[in-house]
Amino acid sequence: MALRRVLGLGAALGRRSCCSKPPLSPDFVESLRAVVGDPNISTATSVREQHGHDESMHTCAPPDAVVWPQSVGQVQELAALCYRCRVPMVPFGTGTGLEGGVNAVQGGVCFDLSRMDAITELSLEDFSVAVEPGVTRKALNRHLHGTGLWFPVDPGADASLCGMAATGASGTNAVRYGTMRPNVLNLRVVLPDGRLLHTAGPGRQPRKRAAGYDLTSLFVGSEGTLGFLTQATLRLHPLPEAAAVTIASFPSVRAAVACTVQVLQAAVPVARIEFLDEVMVDACSRYSKMELPVAATLLLELHGSRNGLAEQQQQAEEIMRLNGGSGLAWAEEPEERGRLWAMRHNAWYAALALRPGCQGYSTDVCVPISRLPDVVVETKQDLQDSGLTGPMVGHVGDGNFHCILIFNTQDPGETQRVHAFTQRLGRRALAAGGTCTGEHGVGLGKRALLLEELGQEGLDTLRSIKAALDPHNLMNPGKVL
Repeated sequence: MALRRVLGLGAALGRRSCCSKPPLSPDFVESLRAVVGDPNISTATSVREQHGHDESMHTCAPPDAVVWPQSVGQVQELAALCYRCRVPMVPFGTGTGLEGGVNAVQGGVCFDLSRMDAITELSLEDFSVAVEPGVTRKALNRHLHGTGLWFPVDPGADASLCGMAATGASGTNAVRYGTMRPNVLNLRVVLPDGRLLHTAGPGRQPRKRAAGYDLTSLFVGSEGTLGFLTQATLRLHPLPEAAAVTIASFPSVRAAVACTVQVLQAAVPVARIEFLDEVMVDACSRYSKMELPVAATLLLELHGSRNGLAEQQQQAEEIMRLNGGSGLAWAEEPEERGRLWAMRHNAWYAALALRPGCQGYSTDVCVPISRLPDVVVETKQDLQDSGLTGPMVGHVGDGNFHCILIFNTQDPGETQRVHAFTQRLGRRALAAGGTCTGEHGVGLGKRALLLEELGQEGLDTLRSIKAALDPHNLMNPGKVL
């Protein structure tokens, strides 16, 4: 609990300190039950606690009730009911977030949208598909198997696609295919009072538009504070004809990150380029039972035609060797590539295994590519000077990297060092012209840094937008602002 007090991460398990509302009345709970039916509502303590936290270190803050709507109409009815009775509402997808975005810090009703799992409006010719919030990225790509198309945004976890839109998720493929923001064409949103909004107009999925304000982008990254995302129309991409991945070791962190910058400047069309420092490589190597040199490492993947791939490989190899890269061997078979990326995606568990019995706290920042080498090197030195276990990993093709801090929550001195380090990291990114969060979102943990990033005028503008759409502050209150 020490870390949570130091970081200001919420109340004690079981209740919330900031709740100013009384528990839900029996009559109100019965009204919810009348909408969704008895099997689709629960006030059991274990269920509420399960829905009161994500994968972050923020203290569990359970809702007063959990409902599982089956349709957009039920979401509208439930929202209208909560709006009339001034009851807070919290959307819940798969609970894989990292900034406390689902914690019900003011109680209320949690809307678990996982049972709305329809995949509709698939258009192979238009490269688009519509998904409800219960559809995860892996489920969508299984559905697309055999079509020649896929959805490439990959944050690692098998997250809900609407949840990924709500948090502005990113991942390993973003350097080529973009984050969620450019890959969402339309959203069907239930507003706090139950009204239905299609952000690009009903049934529309244009590849670009210049008609009025960009409402779709407004809701992407809104973290559930403006409305319920009950359907997302997504941009699909053709599967590449061929793919190849290599893993290269470098003499230093600076050499590995500088190589990334040069690869991008040379316009090598990389699909993924991931950085792991020597601590992370050692952890991943042991956890995934792979024999890798303990050194700063890049994991690079290319997509293209079979003929074009050879030229890209040669170009990438030349740049990596100029920066001291070694161990270059290309894997082209799906099984081999899958094994390498499974190692990368298991980085969180590999990091936890470094200190059994301790807990993890993951934080991320994003900086301009030109500043990336300096910021990564400074952060590495800061970790060492602070005496913290914090393996580094990042989607460095976007200037985005993560520190996974493994520490003893019962040690007040260590938890204080974690807090101080995360604040310095965020401010270091801001000083470099970057952002305090590249893909985890603001949630509960980075609200103070958001003020420093946007300034008071920016934050006041966000508050004005929030007040216009949610005048009673019922949608996921306490997050972002």
